[in-house]
Amino acid sequence: MQGLNILIIGGGIGGLTSAIALGKQGFSVTVIERDPDWSVYGVGIIQQSNVLRAAHMLGILDKYAAAGVGFDAVEVFAPDGAKVARVPSPRLLPDYPANLGIGRRQLQKVLGDAAIEAGAQIRLGVMADSISDKGDTVEVTFSNGTSEAYDAVIGADGVYSQTRQMILPDAEKPEFTGQAVWRYNLPRPAKLDVLQVYNGAIGAGLVPISPDLMYIYVTTPEPGNPKYPREGLAAAMRSKLAGCSPALRDLADGITDDNGVVYRPLEGMLVEGPWSKGRVVLIGDAVHATTPHLGQGAGMAIEDSIVLAEELARHASVEQAFAAFHDRRFERCAYIVRSSHAICMGQLGKGPPVDNAKATAEMFERTAQPI
Repeated sequence: MQGLNILIIGGGIGGLTSAIALGKQGFSVTVIERDPDWSVYGVGIIQQSNVLRAAHMLGILDKYAAAGVGFDAVEVFAPDGAKVARVPSPRLLPDYPANLGIGRRQLQKVLGDAAIEAGAQIRLGVMADSISDKGDTVEVTFSNGTSEAYDAVIGADGVYSQTRQMILPDAEKPEFTGQAVWRYNLPRPAKLDVLQVYNGAIGAGLVPISPDLMYIYVTTPEPGNPKYPREGLAAAMRSKLAGCSPALRDLADGITDDNGVVYRPLEGMLVEGPWSKGRVVLIGDAVHATTPHLGQGAGMAIEDSIVLAEELARHASVEQAFAAFHDRRFERCAYIVRSSHAICMGQLGKGPPVDNAKATAEMFERTAQPI
């Protein structure tokens, strides 16, 4: 099926890595992104050893690693601030770190540049208004009034995927967990050379993302899914840390800019049935949206992109490739979604408490396995 003309809906991490992977396999790729500014929020993200391996497979590892900060362990702390474990992370590639902390804007630039270099056309401010599978092609009508036929369509449009709603309207929908995450960039202490995770009803983590910058994330119970106005958001985030360890309370004093706070209710979803219909397939958060407790949401989407490109290159039909993609990815992605959800429920008191050190070590072992 070399030379297929493929449309990717969504210009985020999964969509861009799909464009890179498909371009390397010789496919013609167009990416549409509804945001005309192609913007991302300005905090960071954790990329673990399996993601660095995936970046190597995509041929972008050096630029990827240079844009962030590497580290080789996770330190786990009790609610009172006492260190309870240091979990080594397995290096899957020689001469590269096990994990990477990277700013989302820096990551977006690396992936966007690589997608364009791989030959992808990027169209901003465009949405797919309708998708009609004709059997041998897929006709897509766009929000700008144009239409075009493609050999296959990939929905990489996130947890609220419109593509999923179009092709699988009865599939599972995202559900609010009862918890939310707050993120904020702060100066990085010189001694912070690993990811630090704080357990408790209020969970927190410190992630280095540049020589002088880190971000703090804080997970909090949010009964009723309240809406926080932008004005006063920094004060609200500070208040969430008032009962935490002294180290976290001290950091809270630096949270002052309402516009610098990124607040997101945590929702999860796993599509248990097929991830495709005909010539249209879903990847990433569109089918396996996970809470961030194991730090693997983006990693699973990036691995999806590589596996999907491989299956399209080796099968005789699009439908066969999509089925093989699902078979290779379901159990791995389901493990991340379910394990992350279990940590979330334990923190909320809605399930048994989960030992973060043990869960993290198991995740590293599982994700070290080939994709």
